[in-house]
Amino acid sequence: MRPTACADSNNCPEVAITAETVYLRSSLHPSSIAQLTKDEWRDLLTGIRNGEFDV
Repeated sequence: MRPTACADSNNCPEVAITAETVYLRSSLHPSSIAQLTKDEWRDLLTGIRNGEFDV
């Protein structure tokens, strides 16, 4: 799944969620895939929402 804000851009996060794993990759580097547990995914989203990764 791609965020709707990306439309046809080629620099977007892509996420696939299964029963036990969340797969995350960049459309720029589709062969590099991060595998997260559901808890890790939840923690990542919480950190993003809380500004923990703002630069």
